[in-house]
Amino acid sequence: MEEMKQSGVQWIGEIPASWNTKRIKYMATLKGRIGWQGLTSDEYQDEGAFLITGVDFSDGGIDWENCVHVPLKRWEEAKDIQIQNGDLLITKDGTIGKVAIVSDMPGETSLNSGVLRIVPNQGYSSRFLFWVLQSEEFWNWFNYKNAGNSTIQHLYQGDFAEFLYAFPAYDEQEKIADYLFRHCSDLDFIIENIQNQIEDIKAYRKSLITEAVTTGLDKAPLKDTNVKCAKRIPTHWEISKIKYIADSEHPYPVGDGDHGMIKADDYLAEGIPYIRVLNLTWGYGLNMENAVYISEEMNQRIANSELKPNDILIAKTGATIGKTAIVPQWLTRSNTTSHVGKITLPKSQCAKYFYYLMTSDVVQKQIEDLSAMQSTRPELGIEGLKNLFVVVPPLKEQLLISDYLDSQCYDIDAILVAKQKQLQAIIDHKTSLIFEYVTGKKRVKEVQ
Repeated sequence: MEEMKQSGVQWIGEIPASWNTKRIKYMATLKGRIGWQGLTSDEYQDEGAFLITGVDFSDGGIDWENCVHVPLKRWEEAKDIQIQNGDLLITKDGTIGKVAIVSDMPGETSLNSGVLRIVPNQGYSSRFLFWVLQSEEFWNWFNYKNAGNSTIQHLYQGDFAEFLYAFPAYDEQEKIADYLFRHCSDLDFIIENIQNQIEDIKAYRKSLITEAVTTGLDKAPLKDTNVKCAKRIPTHWEISKIKYIADSEHPYPVGDGDHGMIKADDYLAEGIPYIRVLNLTWGYGLNMENAVYISEEMNQRIANSELKPNDILIAKTGATIGKTAIVPQWLTRSNTTSHVGKITLPKSQCAKYFYYLMTSDVVQKQIEDLSAMQSTRPELGIEGLKNLFVVVPPLKEQLLISDYLDSQCYDIDAILVAKQKQLQAIIDHKTSLIFEYVTGKKRVKEVQ
């Protein structure tokens, strides 16, 4: 076994004695589009030169079917980014650090300004570098470079040119790439399989909830309704709107939280919990990880949005619209933001039943339909929230359904937790495997 030496690089650690380290600018040519060179989305067309953007990266390659096209003159004028098969690409904007190797290129191809072309010099393998850029070797450097700046949204070409990584002789670079392509493909198959299992379990959980809150537990005779995802309900149940079942004695039974009075500078490490959208989940209750707090004084200033146990919460805006939670009994005092809608119910209704109902297709599909009608950022306003249709059984049945779903979801959620742990273990193994081989801490058999 070859002796190891210190690389002298914090994010690399030890490397084999025969390996070297060097900055990427000395081992490859880095080329990107200089701004847009006047190119605008108005020039996109159905044919012409292919234009690779960050959204076209897929499974380490390019999804050519997804690519837009631009006039051929745009490809001709930017010679440095006239793409060839075998080129290595990395995204600089959006989802930073996605990597692809170009293959099966169907025609002349260029890049938009969010993608960088990497052409290794002779003696340096693009296939090896492909794995380096997916490893902790790269991400440790990126995080070290941007330490203390949580708002970095760009991989600057000038910074990236200084990225320093470890490498062996060319033949070993290629052997490592072969090994990782082979073994990571197997791991990716396992990861995808587990992810599909998780999605199937989540879909089953949601269908179980939807069936319980629309048809009940007793197989009672059904009647027709005008609600899209609750077309038939038991004959003795009712269809209503949230505004009619909310607590009429509460001054703000359907509302939302603070509209801008609380700033990030007001957040504390302890005090009154201040619930944000990230604390809501897709039907799995309230997640208090990353919770922030506000002072008693600030809480009094926004007292109209103070929450109480059993209040039902729902995300009102953006990509997370529809995320739900119920304020647990132990959380006796809390407050929230304007992005979170809240429903306070009277004691004549079972809040837990309506929480499950809010997570079901009955309500979620209504929210999807409302969002689809909006051309800008999706938003569920207070009036929209008040007018959502809900299925209302008698209180006794609400309690029975709530208890049934608590029991069923407890078992399902235990399976999901186990699957998530299994998935994370495989992902962690893959991450470790890549790092160990691209830094020489493990060697392929051919060079041991």
